[in-house]
Amino acid sequence: MASWVLSECGLRPLPRIYPKPRTGQYLSNSNPSKLRLSRTGFSSDSSFSLVGRERNWGLKVSAPLRFQEVEEESEERGSVLVNGVDEFDPGAPPPFKLSDIRAAIPKHCWVKDPWRSMSYVVRDVVVVFGLAAAAAYFNNWAVWPIYWFAQSTMFWALFVLGHDCGHGSFSNDPKLNSVAGHLLHSSILVPYHGWRISHRTHHQNHGHVENDESWHPIPEKIYRTLDFATKKLRFTLPFPMPAYPFYLWGRSPGKKGSHFHPDSDLFVPNERKDVITSTVCWTAMVAILAGLSFVMGPVQLLKLYGIPYIGFVAWLDLVTYLHHHGHDEKLPWYRGKEWSYLRGGLTTLDRDYGWINNIHHDIGTHVIHHLFPQIPHYHLIEATAAAKPVLGKYYKEPKKSGPFPFYLLGVLQKSMKKDHYVSDTGDIVYYQTDPELN
Repeated sequence: MASWVLSECGLRPLPRIYPKPRTGQYLSNSNPSKLRLSRTGFSSDSSFSLVGRERNWGLKVSAPLRFQEVEEESEERGSVLVNGVDEFDPGAPPPFKLSDIRAAIPKHCWVKDPWRSMSYVVRDVVVVFGLAAAAAYFNNWAVWPIYWFAQSTMFWALFVLGHDCGHGSFSNDPKLNSVAGHLLHSSILVPYHGWRISHRTHHQNHGHVENDESWHPIPEKIYRTLDFATKKLRFTLPFPMPAYPFYLWGRSPGKKGSHFHPDSDLFVPNERKDVITSTVCWTAMVAILAGLSFVMGPVQLLKLYGIPYIGFVAWLDLVTYLHHHGHDEKLPWYRGKEWSYLRGGLTTLDRDYGWINNIHHDIGTHVIHHLFPQIPHYHLIEATAAAKPVLGKYYKEPKKSGPFPFYLLGVLQKSMKKDHYVSDTGDIVYYQTDPELN
């Protein structure tokens, strides 16, 4: 999730060279209680994009404020002639519209069932407490490693359910989404609203070199300013895997702000109360953990919560990185007029996690989720199957995993060795490799 930089002395901030990405539009001279809506051509039904702002965060996370659809051309696109052979070009504008994909997805896939969503919460919470109770009961070094892997996976599952709350795909009730999201995310030390808002920015700008929020590429100009040790640490496992907490406090290279501070560049003024609420909930969880350390001892708390939390962070960074990196063929990143919401979303990747798919709520079905984050996770597999005939070659079929997705560690390692930076110029760019690192 984070794009952070390590130096010999610890974390080193990089110069901010880009304007902050828009998380929304704050109209200082307008009435904030009013909302100006504009048609987007999203589909044949009534779909709108938000241009003004109000504190209805149930709406703000389900779709971009604005996105471009490259749909004026009538000729076939998506391929180029190479030596007289028609070859697929993943950077070419697709021959379909966002509305074509939406129309292919069955209507029931858009229906949110709060009872079903809550049943997943109950399931996961019962498993989390059951695992902790069993590990504390046996308190055996033969059991602890198994517990750490299982519990870190369950912490990651809790995050995914809170992630659904942030997108509004958990239910149609913003209050239920907020309460459930705070309980789920605060329990694993994630500031719910701060994360929700920055994650919305990620979805609104996916695939954009400068404006994306998560795991976006480093432009060559910044990359060349890094010393060799910093580069080596950044692209050498396992050092990038604990990045997420640092990202929450300081964001990514070239950007500034904190997910905990209401005056951060991430937020607009009318989001201040939401951010403060989430920071207070996060602080309360820290206080609870501090109290538990006195009750059971810091070593026991480390074994029951601390190590699973570290494992959860590794899960989060692994999954989120590989949803945007590591494909066998290079995928484009965009700038300027070449970027659109649709083209940016088509650069994302689905991943198969074997037995973990159901445990972490099918988060690996990521392409359709990125294009339509309002679809509940339990409908993503069916929605993806329905959309694949429309997507054609723009959909990259994921490699099938065994029971446990250990093969993804190899994919991660390979990507870290070759995906280092992108050109400072050009509206369609691809990752380049620094041969000195290899």
